[in-house]
Amino acid sequence: MFERIAEIEAHYQELEDKLGQPELAREPGKLRELTQELASLRELITAYRAWKQVGTAITENEELSGDADLEIRELAKAELVSLQARRLELESELKKLLTPRDPRDQKSVVLEIRPGTGGEEAALFAGDLFRMYSRYAQGRGWTVEVLSQSEGDGGGLREVIASIGGPAVYGQLKYESGVHRVQRVPTTESQGRIHTSTATVAVLPEADTADVQIDEKDLRIDRFRAGGPGGQSVNTTDSAIRVTHIPSGLVVQCQDEKSQHKNKAKAIKVLRARLFDQEQQRIDSERAAARKGQIGTGDRAERIRTYNFPQNRVTDHRVGFTLHQLDRVMEGELGELIEAVSTNLEAEQLREQS
Repeated sequence: MFERIAEIEAHYQELEDKLGQPELAREPGKLRELTQELASLRELITAYRAWKQVGTAITENEELSGDADLEIRELAKAELVSLQARRLELESELKKLLTPRDPRDQKSVVLEIRPGTGGEEAALFAGDLFRMYSRYAQGRGWTVEVLSQSEGDGGGLREVIASIGGPAVYGQLKYESGVHRVQRVPTTESQGRIHTSTATVAVLPEADTADVQIDEKDLRIDRFRAGGPGGQSVNTTDSAIRVTHIPSGLVVQCQDEKSQHKNKAKAIKVLRARLFDQEQQRIDSERAAARKGQIGTGDRAERIRTYNFPQNRVTDHRVGFTLHQLDRVMEGELGELIEAVSTNLEAEQLREQS
């Protein structure tokens, strides 16, 4: 592994040397290509150079651990323990960085949340989940744009579709797809009984025209009057748009904007993401056909997580990870949970592929 990384580092150094050549400024295409390649390798090279520095420090402290001075020997031995632990961390990180990355990981996403079983309580939970993901996104400097939203009678959500934009959003959120279960006492429950409800979450990589070509002749566009919350002009003009993709049968509806053009643009954005996801799932299924499991394919039919409010506990059933900080998770502090899930699922994928 380290011989391979050493070769990559030599190539990285060559690229850095080329970047300093003045004639490159006259070729913006090559300059952009070179800069992108450097950026793609930077994290690996930084970790590798840190690993080499730690190795040098370990050698120095091993020599000092035999010093005639007792105090120096003890300090060197204590330092060795932390350095060896750090080296193991860096080696694990390097193995992960060498693993081929899913090109979709760098994309923004279309997030879709809908209530499952549980009636009004499920709709409320769907709203809570959207708030949770919105806060997580905002904390990371991502943008959140609601593409379509339908409110429930009791204040929850019958459906919400939103675009979350930023670097590597799909890589962070791709394992959130699935059935989320909540256990809590609803506000309408007079006897304090715990109810169980569910909501479904779909995280789709946002696709552009290069990923999915949509022919206008394959679309049927229906215009109609918007209903529900949205203001007088939204509800009294035929601004709502329903787009049907005839070859696939997929239907997307948007009515949040006053403009037909804006609603159509949002609907096409969602449609393109769904078509892209559909094709990627087909490819994933074919690749996984020879494997025993299909970890990471985003199977939305299976319950992936339980949010237990009375015990302030959230458990991800795929990896057996439990966190007793549900109150913080619901406020958008999802980092630890997402890291635990992605690390375990990606390790499982590597074992199955090896």
